[in-house]
Amino acid sequence: MKLKRVVVTGLGAITPIGNTVSEFRDNLFKGVSGAGPITHFDATKFKTQFACEIKNFDVTSYIDRKEARKMDAYTHYGVVVAKEAVTDSGLDIEKEDLNRIGVVFGAGIGGLSTFEEEVSNYALNKENGPKFSPFFIPKMISDIAAGHISIMYGFHGPNYATCSACATSTNAIADAFNL
Repeated sequence: MKLKRVVVTGLGAITPIGNTVSEFRDNLFKGVSGAGPITHFDATKFKTQFACEIKNFDVTSYIDRKEARKMDAYTHYGVVVAKEAVTDSGLDIEKEDLNRIGVVFGAGIGGLSTFEEEVSNYALNKENGPKFSPFFIPKMISDIAAGHISIMYGFHGPNYATCSACATSTNAIADAFNL
């Protein structure tokens, strides 16, 4: 078998130490820690009260507010990182065959915050009958981020998500290579 090369043409990053590749790289080389007190929820009843959270991220700086409401936070991150990666790649999408461009998105799990919100809403209001948002499943499933990215750019090639715990990103690159 002849080995082929994989080339990553563009990068994007939203991390606890930077919300762009350059900010992430600069802070990484400076030894900046992304750990700090948990701010996204009340953690006072937990033994551990620190985490590496995404900071200073406003999705509406990148995505229309109405569209963003239809997405879980993990999809926000994926869409924004994809935009940065496409820009970083230098590819002129308008000159490409969109039928030959696909998205393989890697995520350890889908929309946990959406799941938590819907289950909490159900538990708090179950006496009045179950009510779920019509966006519950579309916001939560792990492959919806790949769908949003494909729609955003008009890509018509393969489109799916891969999930393999800590190896997800490597697995996604391998899956894309094998297309």
